[in-house]
Amino acid sequence: MCVIGAGSSGIAACQVLAERGIDYDCFELGSDVGGNWRYMNDSGQSSAYRSLHINTSRRTMQYASFPMSDDYPVYPGHAQIARYFDAFVEHFGLRPSISFRTEVVDVCPRGDQWSVTTRHRDTESSTSQTYDAVLVANGHHWKPRWPQPELPGAAAFRGTRTHAHDYRTPEPFTGKRVLVLGIGNSACDIAVETSRVSQRTFLAMRRGAHILPKYLFGTPTDHLTNSWLARAPLGIQDRGLQLLLRLSRGRLADYGLPTPAHRVLAAHPTISDDLLSRLGHGDIGVKPAPRSMDETRVHFDDGSSEEIDAIIHCTGYDVSFPFLKSELIDPSDNDPGLYHRVVAPDLPGLYFIGLVQPLGAIMPLAEAQSHWVADLLEGRCELPGQARMLKEISAYRARTARRYVASTRHTIQVDARAYLRELAKERRRTAVRRRPAAPPS
Repeated sequence: MCVIGAGSSGIAACQVLAERGIDYDCFELGSDVGGNWRYMNDSGQSSAYRSLHINTSRRTMQYASFPMSDDYPVYPGHAQIARYFDAFVEHFGLRPSISFRTEVVDVCPRGDQWSVTTRHRDTESSTSQTYDAVLVANGHHWKPRWPQPELPGAAAFRGTRTHAHDYRTPEPFTGKRVLVLGIGNSACDIAVETSRVSQRTFLAMRRGAHILPKYLFGTPTDHLTNSWLARAPLGIQDRGLQLLLRLSRGRLADYGLPTPAHRVLAAHPTISDDLLSRLGHGDIGVKPAPRSMDETRVHFDDGSSEEIDAIIHCTGYDVSFPFLKSELIDPSDNDPGLYHRVVAPDLPGLYFIGLVQPLGAIMPLAEAQSHWVADLLEGRCELPGQARMLKEISAYRARTARRYVASTRHTIQVDARAYLRELAKERRRTAVRRRPAAPPS
């Protein structure tokens, strides 16, 4: 088997395959494991900034097969997470199976197998090998999404424009007038950080968002996923969480933020303990979506305008598989169309690990996905016919459209607890009954 990527999802796949005794090769673009969580990763694809900490607690994020140390804080920083991944790889002896500094440049079907071409980044030497299956774990937070179409006047703007993917520290924005576009987790973190050194920081957004704290009444907020509230119907979950937020945080309008038009659980959560405090202190200005730009100013939908020196686009990422031709997999609109978010229905032997945006953490989900794929590879489970797989994909799209705000951010959205149950049910439903071995004569 071939595993593409040694980030948090790729090493989960490696561990499961190794545990099952399934032979595999893993190819990693950078010099070490950890992917997005390796700060200043020489793969060039990490979007981690210096102050980055996880937004889910360590208990929610950890692999089932390798819990995090109790010495870790509840919300570890990127350096601690990278050390955790190092320890995971060493504990299971996975490092020898990973080819570092190796880029996968082409994956194409060859009969019932897959041809994988790689190129070493230092020697430029290329190699092609044939595999029975390919597990794609190249991540989905590395290709920046820029506004399309561009705002009128963008070409004339004389300030700097960067994407959150390239943000590392606030110092380059010292004394500047900064505009942060977006209201997701990165946007909030970056607005808070730059506001401490900038002349002025503005946070602009197209729509309101519910801001969740990392703690509710002294308990990590994501621990609610194991409470009675998480087992209630979705409507009750939503109303219950809305009440808890109102009691602990008050109204967002009191901080100058627009009131969200959607339910709490109808969008990927924005988690920040610092944003509301900085807004309350007047250190960040709130703006609606920008409408146009000129050489020095940005004009907003409410008719106001501000002189701006630097714009930071926190506008998300595009799903991309540069080694797969678009006629094989089309990830446009961030919707590749996968059975249970893993299986390409018409491409036997091609699987995707960690290609989800969870209410929760990716790591346990990637681990569970890898176990299902290992079952398929070993013949313990079997896939249904293509028609049934396409029906499930269609049902998922319809269900997602009903629940979540229309956005490319939500095309691969899953609820972690429900999704784990979904995978477990699929493994039971399609389990292959094995005949008992005949007794020796």
